[in-house]
Amino acid sequence: MALVLLLAILGISVAAPLVRLSHAAPLAIATWRLFFSLLLIAAVLVPTRGWRQWRRLDRRGVALAAGAGVMLALHFWSWNASVAMTTVAASVVLVNTQPVIVALISAAWLREAPDAWQWAGIGLAILGAGIVAWGDAGSLAHAGGHRALVGDALALGAGVAAALYYLVGRRLRQALDLWPYVALVYGACFATLLVMAAAARVPLLPQPPRELAIFAALAAGPMLLGHTGMNWALKYLPAYVVNLTVLGEPVGATALAAVLPGIHERPPAITLAGGALVLMGILLALTRSTANSRRTTVSDAV
Repeated sequence: MALVLLLAILGISVAAPLVRLSHAAPLAIATWRLFFSLLLIAAVLVPTRGWRQWRRLDRRGVALAAGAGVMLALHFWSWNASVAMTTVAASVVLVNTQPVIVALISAAWLREAPDAWQWAGIGLAILGAGIVAWGDAGSLAHAGGHRALVGDALALGAGVAAALYYLVGRRLRQALDLWPYVALVYGACFATLLVMAAAARVPLLPQPPRELAIFAALAAGPMLLGHTGMNWALKYLPAYVVNLTVLGEPVGATALAAVLPGIHERPPAITLAGGALVLMGILLALTRSTANSRRTTVSDAV
């Protein structure tokens, strides 16, 4: 379980640097990312006929899956746009404020309330994320500009959309295996993005080979390794615990942005300190959740 979530963190951490390196429009990046992802998923789903599991869903389940796809599309569009308007560190920190939203709604909707230690882990991780944002705000103050503020707002909006997407996923993953689930939701996301691109008159073709390579990398790493890994975990862990792992993204994405040619955004010491708190909070919440799962398993066995 922990290994899958660690790989998921590594997968999503490369998303922001890849988006920053792309010259395509945010909607084009998101649409092509989903297109390549669905090609890879179809290679697994079609031979196994996993799509037959869709019959398990009633109308409400289908509506929830479609809604999750719409939320994911809005998340990708707004977050891609934010990466182009503010720093990588600010964008990934603000989009990853979503665990607070997930934890609160999980308690009310899924009846999976965090315990005191898990709240402590969430609080510690959010504190670390806030320190990262505070340190980054200092550098933004020198650059200033309305553009950065709009980018920050888009990142926050992307966080809300992602929170709703993960909450729906927690419920649907109880009825569907991984590949039928992601094929359905990613398909709804892709269809939504096509409509959005057409409405905004964003050209999707042609794309140069460099851009296609970036889109394929976004599909293989952040999408399949990152998002799909977390969707796998949604069947076994509460949504707020799975979602908390995304707070590791600011650490990885900021580090990559510092070393990759064409970006070179060097994080200050305060960003590194905040990143350490983020990881400590994730570790605390995941350790506590694993311990709770083991006690539940033993209790059920007795």
